[in-house]
Amino acid sequence: MKTTIYTPESSLRSPKKMVREMWGDLMRGRELAWRLAVRDISAMYRQSFLGILWAFIVPLAGTVTWIFLKGSGIVNVSTTDIPYPVYVFTGTMLWSVFMDSLSMPLNQTNSAKAMLSKINFPRESLILSGIYQILFNSGIKVVLILAALMIMGIYPGWSLLLFPLAVFSLMLAGITMGMFITPIGMLYTDIGRGIPIAMQFVMFVTPVVFPIPKSGWVAQVFYFNPMTPIIMTARNWLTNTPAGFLDSFLYVNAVLVVLLFLFWVVYRVTMPVLIERMSA
Repeated sequence: MKTTIYTPESSLRSPKKMVREMWGDLMRGRELAWRLAVRDISAMYRQSFLGILWAFIVPLAGTVTWIFLKGSGIVNVSTTDIPYPVYVFTGTMLWSVFMDSLSMPLNQTNSAKAMLSKINFPRESLILSGIYQILFNSGIKVVLILAALMIMGIYPGWSLLLFPLAVFSLMLAGITMGMFITPIGMLYTDIGRGIPIAMQFVMFVTPVVFPIPKSGWVAQVFYFNPMTPIIMTARNWLTNTPAGFLDSFLYVNAVLVVLLFLFWVVYRVTMPVLIERMSA
């Protein structure tokens, strides 16, 4: 068996060593992550009558609500490049992928508190397990989206081959933000409760259910929102429409990759302290 020696020396003093340890723990945690993912996915759908259809029902309910509000005149929505039902349905489905990714790191860590305080294992396996689950659920959602689009008369083109990159981008954005929130959320439960409230506002300034305004300060908020190019590019690739935010999409993803690594370091450094506090 491998012998691990713990010393007071911080790994932050040796970045190369820290990166090797991070990558090594990620690789060592793959099998555990897979077992945890299979367990959680099985538990999620075992006692559910509708099963995987819940991945479709919640966004569909939101779509019907916004179509009703627009059709009744309660909410005034400007014209969109694609039919509004398609616009809002694809937007809510894509947003649900992002929200699942955002809440995953904190949920995974909170649900494993007992295991973290008793067993020494690579903490990265919790995040990797969550990624497996998001990939599974996202795959279901993509299939349902494609079926619904064809029913509504929208047939994807060659750009559909690029759509998985957009899904990974949504996951990258969500996991990056989630990794930043997790250490704080472990200390203060208010963070986990406040995330859905805060993200509800963010959704309204992202082209999920509302198109980007033509002018005004709200339009600037939409354009400076880093989620705008991700959602717009994903929808464009999915519906075979011209991608007008491709440059911003690439730039945002490059920044997210750097931030993900930095927040991974923060997560790794803070977890021993948080585990000790939980065990006290």
